[in-house]
Amino acid sequence: MTCPSCACDKTFPKIVVSRGNPRARLMLIGEAPGAKENDTGESFVGRSGKLLDTLLEQAGINPVEDVFFCNLVKCRPPNNRKPTMPELLLARPWLDQQIHLVDPLIMGLVGSTAVNALLGIKSSISNLRGSWQHLEGRLVMPLFHPSYLLRKPSKESGSPFSLTCDDLLSIRRKLSSFKMNNVDEIFGTNSSSFQ
Repeated sequence: MTCPSCACDKTFPKIVVSRGNPRARLMLIGEAPGAKENDTGESFVGRSGKLLDTLLEQAGINPVEDVFFCNLVKCRPPNNRKPTMPELLLARPWLDQQIHLVDPLIMGLVGSTAVNALLGIKSSISNLRGSWQHLEGRLVMPLFHPSYLLRKPSKESGSPFSLTCDDLLSIRRKLSSFKMNNVDEIFGTNSSSFQ
């Protein structure tokens, strides 16, 4: 079977569009669906997704009400490999439409593939996480992928797990501080870009 989006010769039992609240102020964007996501048709619902939900809740972010989850590509690549550049480019209009429709204030880019694809930055997540970036008038926070945290489960201070908790708290604080009358102060931009 050929994927109608990218014309690759692959079989996709499901197209995985998203999960969460389409009116959320926070959008989390990952790389591609995993096996569990492929089975359920929802983003971030496997072991990694469950961990991410737990971390969001610990940071005071409700994963059902406060977040819209999606991926760069909507189909699981064969053998769970990273999406290729042609696949990313062909799937980009779909992601751009999701961003336009949800219109989040903040985007969390989950994993290096999402950071590289959307920000064009080739640096490692270790160097980028914890620092706010900007993309088309939105605040962006690079985040470690929860699958990486499952492989590095140490919760000691300074560990990827601990740093991710800090980054999610930073996102929560930024969301909490947002008020329509101080968009310029929070984002450091012209508020007309948010109209």
